[in-house]
Amino acid sequence: MTSRVAVLGAGSWGTTLAGILAPRAPTMLWARRPDVADHIAATHRNPVYVRDLHLPPDLAATGDLAQAVSGADVVVMAVPSHGFRSVLAGARSHLQTGAAVLTVTKGVEQGTLKRMTEIVVDVAPGHPFAVLTGPNLAEEVGLGQPTASVVAARDADGAGNDAELAVRLQRLLSTATFRVYTNDDLVGCELGGSVKNVMAIASGISDGMGFGDNARATLITRGLAEMTRLGVALGGRPLTFAGLAGLGDLVATCMSGRSRNRWVGEQLGRGRTIDEITSGTPMVAEGVRSSLAVVELPSGRAWRRRSPARWWR
Repeated sequence: MTSRVAVLGAGSWGTTLAGILAPRAPTMLWARRPDVADHIAATHRNPVYVRDLHLPPDLAATGDLAQAVSGADVVVMAVPSHGFRSVLAGARSHLQTGAAVLTVTKGVEQGTLKRMTEIVVDVAPGHPFAVLTGPNLAEEVGLGQPTASVVAARDADGAGNDAELAVRLQRLLSTATFRVYTNDDLVGCELGGSVKNVMAIASGISDGMGFGDNARATLITRGLAEMTRLGVALGGRPLTFAGLAGLGDLVATCMSGRSRNRWVGEQLGRGRTIDEITSGTPMVAEGVRSSLAVVELPSGRAWRRRSPARWWR
């Protein structure tokens, strides 16, 4: 039985998940900006990131990281990938023994080329961890539209799957319209969520340049093939990429008008520079930063020889 949850990161996805969790367990949402936390606490709204979402009255919010984390059984990491390590390092000394760390951040760290759960092992060893991923556009989830997701978990040693934690998180997060499945391929789930953001930028570029549905379908299909080859080479399983963590997330992010990564690509396709695009919005498009790291992931690996590439051409 979960007694307390901390959600770190008050962006669109973190805020939406906090709204889902609050009716099920005492939940505190941490915002990097104290003014955002104060506004959420006073009005139960976060108009900067999720304009139309009315948050549960029992959801607490704070700008104090120690206050948010202390005593939590589950800590949900919903901060951008470039701030993931530093936020978790700040929270580490306040984590209670045995607290699980659930990452919902879809990215790859520049420089180290590590997935977010690998950063958890680096920064907060000894804590079980999990990843939640899938076609989860925050606005639709917040509006209660039918959505599915998948969770995969590892034990505190990081060596074995933690089926009990996965089921616990599944029950904690599932609602009448937000269905959560479990999966024991943590690597595949995490890579699918990270690489699809890069493909979504490519899809947006195609749209911005005025190309049609054939071009978009080609990008999605070939993108799935590349994601699968890379994921298998790094330890994932092919079938994972045919499911919610791969194809499902890829289709939603490449096609939706609510996708930040697709929007960034569309603006690039129309001739704007990346600095012009990113400076004009508080939202983070993970694919912008992850694209540099994803390009480097295959370096030095014999992944082409190890991947059964023919059947998905």
